Amino acid sequence: MTEQELIDNFSLFTDWEEKYQYLIELGQSLPPMPEEDKTEAHKVQGCQSQVWITVQQKGDKFFFVADSDAFIVRGLEAILLFLINGQTAAFIRELDIERIFKDLGLEDHLSPTRRNGFFSMVERVRSLVAHA
Repeated sequence: MTEQELIDNFSLFTDWEEKYQYLIELGQSLPPMPEEDKTEAHKVQGCQSQVWITVQQKGDKFFFVADSDAFIVRGLEAILLFLINGQTAAFIRELDIERIFKDLGLEDHLSPTRRNGFFSMVERVRSLVAHA
């Protein structure tokens, strides 16, 4: 799913409850992460929920798998992965995720802890790419 498709899909909903439900559905669409990958080494620091992210590099492209024990967080992970999976390090580094977050209408409706957790995931992804 592209950035514009995400924005278009979120704009279809008239109230936050519908967007919240869509966010949960996005999270349910993520493939499961193998249990053996849910380790401290893959854990994202700065999240209230349990969050794990792994990466594989194929050529100059990066592919991520993410999981969480919270439905909304899985939805946020899904948004992030839709935007960055299969992209290059330069694309991931330069992606204006804060603008996209605002364009999706998430800025005004998520708690500060969820927002901080989301941006902790973004920083983790960028760190993984920088060290690959």
